[in-house]
Amino acid sequence: MSDMKTRRILVTSALPYANGPIHIGHLVEYIQTDIWVRFQKLRGHECTYVCADDAHGTPIMLRAEQDGVTPQQLIDRIWQEHRSDFADFLIEFDNYYSTHSPENRHYAELIYRRLDRAGHISRRVITQAYDPEKQMFLPDRFIKGECPRCGAMDQYGDSCENCGATYAPTDLKNPRSVLSGATPITKESLHFFFKLGDFEKMLKEWIGSGPVQPQMANKLDEWFTAGLQEWDISRDAPYWGFEIPDAPGKYFYVWLDAPIGYMASFQNYCDRAGLRFDDFWTPDSSAEVYHFIGKDIAYFHILFWPAELTGAGFRKPTAVNCHGFLTVDGQKMSKSRGTFIKARTFLNHLRPEVLRYYFASKLNDGIDDLDLNFEDFVQRVNSDLVGKLVNIASRCAGFISRRFAGRLAEHLAEPGLYAEFVAAGESIAHAYEGREFGRATREIMALADRANQYIDEKKPWALAKQPGTESEVQAVCAMGLNLFRVLMIYLKPVLPGVAVQVEQFLQIPPLRWTDLEKPLLDHAIAEFKPLMQRVEMTQIDAMVEESKEGAFTVTESAEAGPPTTDPIGPTITVDDFAKVDLRVARIVKAEAVASADKLVRLELDLGGETRQVFAGIKSAYAPEDLQGRLTVLVANLAPRKMRFGVSEGMILAAGGASGIYLLAPDSGAEPGMRVK
Repeated sequence: MSDMKTRRILVTSALPYANGPIHIGHLVEYIQTDIWVRFQKLRGHECTYVCADDAHGTPIMLRAEQDGVTPQQLIDRIWQEHRSDFADFLIEFDNYYSTHSPENRHYAELIYRRLDRAGHISRRVITQAYDPEKQMFLPDRFIKGECPRCGAMDQYGDSCENCGATYAPTDLKNPRSVLSGATPITKESLHFFFKLGDFEKMLKEWIGSGPVQPQMANKLDEWFTAGLQEWDISRDAPYWGFEIPDAPGKYFYVWLDAPIGYMASFQNYCDRAGLRFDDFWTPDSSAEVYHFIGKDIAYFHILFWPAELTGAGFRKPTAVNCHGFLTVDGQKMSKSRGTFIKARTFLNHLRPEVLRYYFASKLNDGIDDLDLNFEDFVQRVNSDLVGKLVNIASRCAGFISRRFAGRLAEHLAEPGLYAEFVAAGESIAHAYEGREFGRATREIMALADRANQYIDEKKPWALAKQPGTESEVQAVCAMGLNLFRVLMIYLKPVLPGVAVQVEQFLQIPPLRWTDLEKPLLDHAIAEFKPLMQRVEMTQIDAMVEESKEGAFTVTESAEAGPPTTDPIGPTITVDDFAKVDLRVARIVKAEAVASADKLVRLELDLGGETRQVFAGIKSAYAPEDLQGRLTVLVANLAPRKMRFGVSEGMILAAGGASGIYLLAPDSGAEPGMRVK
């Protein structure tokens, strides 16, 4: 697309789910999108980047219950954490919002009512699995049992991880609810469905016009061949979300209102920034709308979403850009290996630009997975950013500061070379526009090599020792810094933090693409300060170690979740274990916590000392059955202040597929005894 006129562009990334932290796998998408948006803004286009937390659904409702907080409190806390992580990774949203908002309720209801009036919503009674203890319908992933095909134990209600079979939850052998352990029953309920098949012809024509990558278009052919099924857009109470208009006890399925969150976040931004929502979302809009998403959610964004929009009288996206997953050292991210790295953990050890650059160097316009290889990561960052890019400035700046009072030469030493660097911008811009970031960084680093070669050829350090070469030294070093400035313009979308440092060093306004046209001449610069440090393998090792799961897990109060079986983690020493003070304790009183379904408040006797502990074991034990029992307490755990009181320790329990079991000492043990 030509850059002759200013474009109006709206960009979104997929909405992160509001029940956990951002990790480096998520960051592939947000870094990719942010680079593209920053490039558009650098070129002078009107580009708005919005996103939001995906804040509805059963998992959030259950997580809040486990944590002993309300869903609103949970999503508010996660929103703050997500915002902080994104900001510190230099991902610059124009608006970061939440799907639990009045704007999202408005547009969800508006789109639903328009689809319903147009005859695109059907209603019918369906039979679902129901947990008689929790008194709620169970999503497929909240049911486990034996695979009906191969007999593998502990498989989810929709597919078998052992043999790959897919099936209905009712096909499972010996099914049980993950939430309570109860055997699910079947129960009928009225549900609402979106008639996706009404839009088959439109979708085929739209996809054929090129808004998605060829690999995704081929995948969509499989779905068309199988037939577009009606989509269940409703869920039964209890559910954390928006109630469907005129349907008490029925709620919009989270995937109905999640993409609508793009519109809601943009509306919220429009109200503050003075933009007109309709300029971007009506069918005849000349603005551009781009979605960046992972390939795993393409079905929702390339079929359901455009169909919903069309049926409700809104425009379709200009393009839906899909990307692959992140692997680390060639394998899936793993907590036990320490490669499931949270964004915050990464920032504890390294600056964000190094990951931004590495991802950029490997990203293209396809959907292949991207691998973070730690050895390659260290080598590439150190070679490209420190050894090539920053090296140009550090080799030239000292001469300008010491010999010429920080003033650059009045003329370019090599106008032809500068023109070559500027001319390369057309190809680099084309690569950025097409999301070929790997190609862009390769071309930029080839220019960096050429700049370093120029300095090597001119040898300002040798020239400076010869009499009568002052002006030549100034010209060579000023030339080097002008080439460096061109490279920083090209890399500003990838390295925004470094760009700010460079702008301060060169004492210039924020860099723009149009600055390429005019070199920096007869201009005063500040004293050079180091811009980047080398990445050391010790930093990587420390980050991986911090990311590893502990060697064993215990059930602690509000953080107890559905029973899981964790792999054995890394070993610890005897000295490590000796730090944990384990004591025999007798439960003298136990009572349910009224505001939390999973929690029991325990009063524990430690042989003369009484402790209060909150434990998430109500699904396994009735409070009245616990009184008088012996258990094991982590006695030197720091007290934890909770909404309903202070928890003064942690009791030990074993968790597995069959439930939660308190650990208890053998007969003869007395309260206060140390466990050895």
